[in-house]
Amino acid sequence: MLSILIPIYNYNVFPLVSELHKQCMESGIEFEILCQDDASFSALNAENEKVNTLSHCSFVALTQNIAHRANRNSLVEKSKYEYLLFIDGDSNIIYPDYIQKYLSNLNGFDIVYGGRLHPENCPSNNQKLRWKYGKFMEDKPADKRQKEPFQGLLFNNTLIKKVCFNQVGFDKTITKYGHDDTQLSYQLGLLNSKVLHIDNQIEHGDIDTNMDYYTKTKESVQNLVCITQENKIEIHFNRLYRLYLRLKTFKLDILVSKLYLIFDKSIAKNLTGNNPSLFVFNIFKVGYLCSLKQQ
Repeated sequence: MLSILIPIYNYNVFPLVSELHKQCMESGIEFEILCQDDASFSALNAENEKVNTLSHCSFVALTQNIAHRANRNSLVEKSKYEYLLFIDGDSNIIYPDYIQKYLSNLNGFDIVYGGRLHPENCPSNNQKLRWKYGKFMEDKPADKRQKEPFQGLLFNNTLIKKVCFNQVGFDKTITKYGHDDTQLSYQLGLLNSKVLHIDNQIEHGDIDTNMDYYTKTKESVQNLVCITQENKIEIHFNRLYRLYLRLKTFKLDILVSKLYLIFDKSIAKNLTGNNPSLFVFNIFKVGYLCSLKQQ
């Protein structure tokens, strides 16, 4: 019936698995919960070993890092049931009927996405950039996500038919952070997969520091350039790339690139400081994309 797949890196996943295990047992379904640490060699894996004491659950710590996409693919290869539920290891379950909500929405769909929420209050000033972006840009109710079903699809908290996933899979040739969801969603769209968005959110637990998210965003934009140049997604599929194309149409991309290079240090100072601006963050992304395309 259901394989719950949890990629981990340096995080205590036992509380998450315990709650999922409880809900699956209460539902009476056949299930398995597979957890795999991507060679973090973390002391927290001592806690993660407790997963192996729960029925139908397993935890494995890899000895060689394979990166997030390949870790997810590896979990799929090990799974045995027809439905896959992807949950990142740093997630928190909000609803006591979380599993039942998914079970009630399976019929007629290849993919069901529950959404994501960030904490009501930011944990610290040093995490404000990722928290603000998540809270005000990513945390959308189902009715808004359903308007653009593939562009609103993130593969944390997503249930998908295994036969559907196996037609695409995550591109393990790309190892940097970012846009694995974009690429997979685009490929699923080409297959005319049936997507349903529901309000069954999980909470994003381990929020990046400002510097970490600034660095990851740079990698993400680099990945976007890579997958568009290699025709792994259509150039108009991504909103950021569409904005770049509009700027290029009016020959403004060169100007934006030059302005970004002039103000690069000021932008970085704002985004890694105690009060980062989402407006500056958006300028940063499009400016950095334009500068990469000029190289």
